[in-house]
Formats: sequence, C-alpha cells, structure tokens
Amino acid sequence: MGRRLIAAVIAVGLLAALPACGARQPARRRAEVRFLIEPENARVYVEDRFVGAAPVLRRRTESFPAGLRHFTVTAEGYFPHDVEVDLPPGTTTIRLSLRPVPP
Repeated sequence: MGRRLIAAVIAVGLLAALPACGARQPARRRAEVRFLIEPENARVYVEDRFVGAAPVLRRRTESFPAGLRHFTVTAEGYFPHDVEVDLPPGTTTIRLSLRPVPP
C-alpha cells in the first residue's frame, strides 16, 4: 500500500510539472530566416519593426517566433514589397528582388 501511495504522489508531481514544461515549449519553436534581398540599399521590417539592411541580413540569420509574419521590404527608388510568410521552426530563406520605380 505504501508503494502505491508513493507512486501516486510521484505521478501527481509529474502531472503538475507538465504545464510548466508546456509554457516554455513555444520559446523553443523559433524560425531562423536568411534574407537574400536586392537591391543593396533595401531595408527589411517585420510587423513595422526594423529588422536590418540587406547587406547585413545576407550574412546572418534573424530569429523570429515560428508562425505567420508580415515582412515589408523598402528601398529608395524601388516599389515597396509586402509578403506574409508562415514561418516553420528551422531555417527559411526569403529571396526577393524589388522592382525599380520608372524614371
């Protein structure tokens, strides 16, 4: 009888710890994004927050929570481009060439 009680206490303790583990799990679901953007003077924003300039973002990845993200790419002399991407965990490459504004 004593062993059953100990086993029950351990099981309850493990079950109580599960929600805490689940609360941390989304933090591990990160998406790494590499941007290959033209022209060189392009700037990338996510949800209206500046992420970086094309030359810098080409050399390293940026980390975001996995899920739907809205990116805007702008550059002087080019039409801006908006793109929504459902980022999975892991690495994603976004390749984009902006269209020049005619003279």
